Amino acid sequence: MQKLQLLKKTKTKPDLAHLLGIKPSALTYCLYIVKTENQYSQFKVPKKNGGERIINAPTAALKSIQSSLSNLLLDCLDEINAEKFPSSEIVKEKAKNSKVLKVKCSNAKTKQPSLSHGFERKRSIITNAMMHLGKKHVLNIDLEDFFGSFNFGRVRGFFIKNKHFELSPEIATVIAKIACHKNELPQGSPCSPVITNLIVHSLDIKLARLASNNSCIYTRYADDITFSTRNRELPVALASERDGEFILSKKLRSEIRRSGFLINDKKTRNQYKDSRQDVTGLIVNKKPNTKKEYWRTVRAQCNSLFKTGGFTELVNGEVVKGNANVLEGKLNFIDQVDHYNRLRQSPPLNPKYNTKKEAIKNNQAKLRRYLHSGREDTFSKYLFYSLFYGNELPTILTEGKTDNVYLKSAVHMLAKSFPKLASEKTATSRYELLLRFVEYTERTRYLLELYGGTDYLKDFIINYRQHFKFYKAPKPKKPVIILVDNDVGPKNLINYVNHIEGKSIFPSSAKDIRASDFVHIFHNVYLVLTPLGKENSETDIEYFFSDADRLRKYNGKCFNTVSKRDPDSDLSKDSFATHVVHANKKDLDFSRFKGIFDRMVKVIEHYDSIK
Repeated sequence: MQKLQLLKKTKTKPDLAHLLGIKPSALTYCLYIVKTENQYSQFKVPKKNGGERIINAPTAALKSIQSSLSNLLLDCLDEINAEKFPSSEIVKEKAKNSKVLKVKCSNAKTKQPSLSHGFERKRSIITNAMMHLGKKHVLNIDLEDFFGSFNFGRVRGFFIKNKHFELSPEIATVIAKIACHKNELPQGSPCSPVITNLIVHSLDIKLARLASNNSCIYTRYADDITFSTRNRELPVALASERDGEFILSKKLRSEIRRSGFLINDKKTRNQYKDSRQDVTGLIVNKKPNTKKEYWRTVRAQCNSLFKTGGFTELVNGEVVKGNANVLEGKLNFIDQVDHYNRLRQSPPLNPKYNTKKEAIKNNQAKLRRYLHSGREDTFSKYLFYSLFYGNELPTILTEGKTDNVYLKSAVHMLAKSFPKLASEKTATSRYELLLRFVEYTERTRYLLELYGGTDYLKDFIINYRQHFKFYKAPKPKKPVIILVDNDVGPKNLINYVNHIEGKSIFPSSAKDIRASDFVHIFHNVYLVLTPLGKENSETDIEYFFSDADRLRKYNGKCFNTVSKRDPDSDLSKDSFATHVVHANKKDLDFSRFKGIFDRMVKVIEHYDSIK
């Protein structure tokens, strides 16, 4: 049964708890014993235009319940939209690249109306900006104290009276109790945004109708409302200019006021075609793009980081030490916009970052860097610095994503024995992984030419010293550990490493790389192979699971023992990693992984002695 129907049939708190995927006792304890008002911490964050924003952050227990509520309501919203717009692009994706472009897809036959773009699935500030490209007028309106406009009674009343929900008063009360703090929806709660979108939808419809009647486009991103038009003049039904002052129409003000909101007049502005038009931080004159000064600042910070190992940023008029995580977030944001525009270019770049097959240089599918723009080149250099040159933790490169799952699960359960790899969870501290695993994605494939597999790892070693020379910052503090199976798979990689001058094999008594604990290749790069098996037999990483764990079943299949395994009929590596290892890690025997972790610790200790 669909989530919305289940929610409408829910009549008791235990029923709601089960629908949220939590224990009824946990819901009761959190809401009525500890009480929600005792489960928030308050802090302030600076606004980009000055001033401070107050954030009320819930405790982990309450936040988990709010996240479950948010996902449930988003599922309900998807079902409502699917019923209202059964042939829409978002319900039935037909357009090329629609999974990535989401809105304004080329060749889309039916587009679902996109009114709200903030905190909604398949919506973003990019999709919001896309709705207002190439317009002669862009009108921005800001709603004052947006989240504070939703009190307990308004939230509860919506879920009782709204025709899509019509929940029982008891369930609506519990939902409001989960969501509200100090009689309003708090900024910092995972469920506040989706509830505001549900309640404000009626205003969205009214303003969208007003826009449509006057040849305009309407969208909203949280408290940021935007109208745009290709008309020579902005319709007086929306706003007009009098004596140099810009004034919203009575009709527009009335609709917003009757919906329970106030307008922040200081942030109301009309942007003309011959000036820079921005919507939720993106320029929309011709294509969605970041502001030039934003990119210049990010580029300058990257250059400083590459040369000195640090950078500064301006916060509330004060120069402070820069945060690398914040910088990476900005680069990610720029990359998302660039990738979005690449998919809209002619000819388009497909989601795997290829152009046409003949455009792959020298028919080598691994090569991507020659396709980079200047901004992508900077991002590529930042990722190399962050992961391999300026890494604050030892970086682990494996042959694929399943190896990462195995190792993370194993080190979690063996944390007490390996304090250099993970810190154990105690009554006063949380478990903390002291390694950084590289997660392979299309982004790492395009920007770093890394995608798992020993061929990619071999090319990584071949090109490492050339990339390493670019940086002038202090030398790396932590090693990069390449972990591969000790079987025929990495044969070419091992042969290449064997011919590298200056490498060091440890222990020195080892007759070759396959019998070694580790190899120091150069700089901070090390090669570790899985320990050999009985009578020096070949091993892969799955070899180190016990037979009992390999025989655990999922959907009627098991991974099977080493001697009997048949990849064609047994459980796949992905399923074994996800549904057996990760799902049951507390019950698995990881003792045989100690040999692998012993080698990692030796690498870390060796690099500490020579760096």
